[in-house]
Amino acid sequence: MVIQSLELSGFRNYDFLHIEFDKGTNILFGDNAQGKTNILEAIFLCATTKSHRGSKDRDIVSFQAEESHIRAYVQKGGDEIRIDMHLRKNRSKGIAVDGVRIKKAAELLGTVNVVFFSPEDLSIIKSGPAERRRFVDMELCQLDSFYLYNLNNYNRIVNQRNRLLKDLYLNPSLRDTLTIWDSQLVSYGSKIIERRRAFAEQLNEIIYGIHLRLSGGKEHLKIVYEPDASEEDFAQRLAGGQERDIRMKMTGSGPHRDDFSFLADGVDIRRFGSQGQQRTAALSLKLSEIELVKKMTKDTPILLLDDVLSELDSKRQNYLLNSIGEIQTVITCTGLDDFVNNRFEINRVFQVVNGTVSAGQDGGQN
Repeated sequence: MVIQSLELSGFRNYDFLHIEFDKGTNILFGDNAQGKTNILEAIFLCATTKSHRGSKDRDIVSFQAEESHIRAYVQKGGDEIRIDMHLRKNRSKGIAVDGVRIKKAAELLGTVNVVFFSPEDLSIIKSGPAERRRFVDMELCQLDSFYLYNLNNYNRIVNQRNRLLKDLYLNPSLRDTLTIWDSQLVSYGSKIIERRRAFAEQLNEIIYGIHLRLSGGKEHLKIVYEPDASEEDFAQRLAGGQERDIRMKMTGSGPHRDDFSFLADGVDIRRFGSQGQQRTAALSLKLSEIELVKKMTKDTPILLLDDVLSELDSKRQNYLLNSIGEIQTVITCTGLDDFVNNRFEINRVFQVVNGTVSAGQDGGQN
């Protein structure tokens, strides 16, 4: 899978941009705050319908425009796919695939698979549980439409149940309706728990060997899924926690409170690992994500590296760059020294200056 070209208008600091990528390694270099990451964000949007920054559509549309347009041509399994996306400040986004409008943004997921790696991802091990859940959800939603369906419904019902818990303060007679929401939460939530457990097992099959090599044979890494409630006791936990939930006005049990731990030879490196251990585990996790996508889709994802090399030492830089292989990669950086020093093959270079992209070597256009 490769992205052939990307066209932007009214997107962040780009009035208009047309860029053609090589199927190998593409470098976007320039000073900070020039618009390099905005290009990666547009590609990520075409794959997931969301910004990796968590930005709202209205914040992505450039200040002087009412709409932002993205068009991407993707090569997948011998077929060319055109993705069009309109982001609006005051309306929901519009998406079309090969000129056919899709009704729900979620229908786009799985059309393009990307793996995004930024300096923030290096902190995923020591960050809070929400960041680890977000990582798992984002990957599973690209790979498993059934998981996406269950997660969307679960989140919707949690929000509705939380609104009911707030309303109970003024209208206690509504309490009987809690049981209705609880049964639906258990139905969708149990499937989420089951799939997350399987996902951790799938990652463990891959990450063990990657981390062993990356740590020089010194550490054996294992991911442990820590569900807030199991499939078997979720219903009981909800029922037993109703008084607490009413008092706190929020749902206190369920997959929205899950976590994942990372054990290096039995030691929980979330709490007791050094920064070096945590970063190595995070890199192992992202590399495992790439291999899992390849295994499940029988295709390669598009790899987006956002200024991550500057945060890695030379050993980890070399391991990451040598692990890319045949995967199409788009890398942002402030300079080319890391690639030149490592004699790493670069297929196409673009310089980004204040929302203008100019081709360096081997093609590309503004």
